[in-house]
Amino acid sequence: MSSTDNGGTYEGFTAEERAAMKDHAQEVKKAARRMSRADKAAEAERDVLAKIAEMQDADRVMAERVHAVVTASAPALAPKLWYGMPAYALDGKVVCFFQSAGKFKARYATLGFSDQARLDDGPMWPAAFALTEVTPEVEERIAALVKRAVG
Repeated sequence: MSSTDNGGTYEGFTAEERAAMKDHAQEVKKAARRMSRADKAAEAERDVLAKIAEMQDADRVMAERVHAVVTASAPALAPKLWYGMPAYALDGKVVCFFQSAGKFKARYATLGFSDQARLDDGPMWPAAFALTEVTPEVEERIAALVKRAVG
């Protein structure tokens, strides 16, 4: 939900939030189609790769690297779209996702983890990470987080 600068009056969802909800509705409708599990998985991966290809340059490069690291580090995770962004699910439940900076006009892209991720570390732990660049060191951190998330 968003508010305006004029005293915080609620005005509804932003255009970006409405677009994400429409994306999600289309994803649910598409997933309900009658196909074999293998066909659905192949189509879901094609959809993720197509969404990544549509991203602006910096986001696209990071999303491509994140996709490669996640799929190599945790082959049990299945790529799928989630609110119009690349996500990776275990048994149909999203474990982690990439959100491009351009999606919500943010300063940085985000690698996020849902409550399905096994990243618990005491009473508080990070569930999202800002990404401005995916270096070899960042790839190592992503791989370790993803492996831990499904472990």
